Amino acid sequence: MPARAATDGPPLVLLDRDHSILAFNERVFDVACRPDVPLLERLRYLCIVSSNLDEFFEVRVAPHLKAAQVDDHKGLYTAGSWAALSEAAHKLVARQYALYNDELMPAFHAQGIRIVSHGERNEAQRRWVRQHFERDVRPLLVPVGLDPAHPFPQVANKSLNFIVRLSGQDAFGRENEIAIVKVPRVLPRFVRMPDKLARGGVAFVSLSSVIRAHLSDLFPGREVGEFSQFRVTRNSDLEVDEDDVKNLRMALRQGLQQRHYGQAVRLEVSAGCSDHLAHFLLRQFDLPESALYRVHGPVNLVRLTQLIDLIDAPQLLFPPWKPAPCAAFASGGSVFDRLRQGDVLIHQPYESFDAVLTFLREAVNDPNVLAIRQTIYRTGADSELMDLLREAVRRGKEVMVVVELKARFDEEANINWAEKLESIGAQVVYGVVGLKTHAKMLLVTRREGTRLRRYAHLSTGNYNLRTARLYTDIGHFTADAALTADVEQVFVHLASQSRLPRMNRLWVAPFQLHKRLIARIDALAMAAAAGRDARVIAKMNALTDEALIHALVRAGQAGVRINLIVRGACMLPAGVPGVTDNIRVRSLIGRFLEHTRAFYFRDGEEEELLLSSADWMNRNMLRRVELAWPVTDPALRRRVIDECLVSGLYDGQDAWDLGPDGQYRRVSGSAYPGAQAALMQRHAQPLVARPNATSPGASTWT
Repeated sequence: MPARAATDGPPLVLLDRDHSILAFNERVFDVACRPDVPLLERLRYLCIVSSNLDEFFEVRVAPHLKAAQVDDHKGLYTAGSWAALSEAAHKLVARQYALYNDELMPAFHAQGIRIVSHGERNEAQRRWVRQHFERDVRPLLVPVGLDPAHPFPQVANKSLNFIVRLSGQDAFGRENEIAIVKVPRVLPRFVRMPDKLARGGVAFVSLSSVIRAHLSDLFPGREVGEFSQFRVTRNSDLEVDEDDVKNLRMALRQGLQQRHYGQAVRLEVSAGCSDHLAHFLLRQFDLPESALYRVHGPVNLVRLTQLIDLIDAPQLLFPPWKPAPCAAFASGGSVFDRLRQGDVLIHQPYESFDAVLTFLREAVNDPNVLAIRQTIYRTGADSELMDLLREAVRRGKEVMVVVELKARFDEEANINWAEKLESIGAQVVYGVVGLKTHAKMLLVTRREGTRLRRYAHLSTGNYNLRTARLYTDIGHFTADAALTADVEQVFVHLASQSRLPRMNRLWVAPFQLHKRLIARIDALAMAAAAGRDARVIAKMNALTDEALIHALVRAGQAGVRINLIVRGACMLPAGVPGVTDNIRVRSLIGRFLEHTRAFYFRDGEEEELLLSSADWMNRNMLRRVELAWPVTDPALRRRVIDECLVSGLYDGQDAWDLGPDGQYRRVSGSAYPGAQAALMQRHAQPLVARPNATSPGASTWT
């Protein structure tokens, strides 16, 4: 049955979430296809799509596959949903390899950059490759011949392997014909040939081609017949019953050991793999033929990112971008003195994440700072920020860190940081059982005379120096007493699990955020019905929560003008006659990953702007600790509206509009530049003053 909004109009049929995720990856793939994008960057986007697809299969596909295996035709996951997803994924993968073989590789060749296959190598190159194989590769390979004493080996998630069909007899006179060669992850996937062998330009050999050329050397006395490289993708969603474990950290660490060997969901083989070997592998991994992907090239395009680092060709990359320093902190004076004068915002990556490090560094070095509290979701394995927190402990400050151990694919790094911090005396807590702590907040408590004053940093994104160069996010520094008091109460709640008191400024999930957003949208619907000008403009990474979707539909039908900037999955169809006429949805796919969450509401002359850590997804609203907070300073509010919302609505380069048919179409023929390019140009100038934003009530907004 189609989902229905609470309206008297036609039924609202929501878009499928998983297909919307694939559609997002098609938009990313489009960047790899664009001739105006530098060549190495096109390769990078191709690799990003492959990485995204890996995660899609690891996280989203298993329930569909299970339904197909039992021929289930009822419910959310069915044999039909598996077939539809499989067809869409196969088409996208086929387009990837067509681009790789037909456009990117010839373009690299024209630039004097070649990946030389075995068939293309001359005798001197083959001698060098053999020496490389014997010296650096063969000692790490242990081929396994299959027989009753040597069953099919455990094959790790996304690892490179070869399957070989042998003729003749083994050393014991037996005719075991199948062997598996597991390729260690420590081996680099591409190696540069010496320049004297490159015949001009730069030449590389892939690890898979090196092994393929010397497979027979691994099986002396046997003849290698059919063979293929292969790679299996496994379900990697960790499932830990938090109500039934005494130590979540230890339970997760044990679970991580099994993640590489979860249920198989996809099998990739070379295009020339024989049916005999392909079906043998499918049986071993208990997969249907629809899970088989025959690829014309390396089975793991993600590892092509190594080439980007190995090729010294700046002209084939985006021009380097150096984030501007935070103007408010540029004087070199005390950050705390500046924040007592008013709030400060930084817009990453146009402005540098160094402002956060400056704030924390001053807190660590200031003898008047008594306590530092911070949430950690994704900070990375190597983090100056975490080193500063450890230094704060050594200096005798009270340090409390809320580490989210269940941050998907960052569990191990976070467990390691938690153990390091605990070992030197920091107070480490893991949030609330059953919820992920996704809020991004840093609180500093400082003695000033006879009183204690709080300073806080709130962010729409993670405390991660690497992603801060790649993701757009807003960081908000404040000494506002009401807002920082709220932040302190959230930290107390996470540590003690006591009841959260009434908040002054913060909206906190899973308590009020969902209800307040719906209430705010419904209030605007009433305002529009009363004849007032009402607007909603919201920017987020995903929109899949049905209650919020229906609230938006009700508001749009009441006359509220709604613009949504949703980078990834969106289940709300836009512009459907009689249903969502007043709703527009667009997605921005550019050089940086759009990550900012900003929500704007306008009722007549009254306007409200919230920044948030939360996307409009059910999990964010009801199964995570999330924050949304108002930007009350008029100048800062205008700046966020201008840089995060207006710029996106006017983007004429990197924008895609969602049509009533559920398809995205790239904006063309616009006189406006790309939002990201315009912001880079703006922030490249000295940050003395910024123009005010266009009023959100202006009739030019569409």
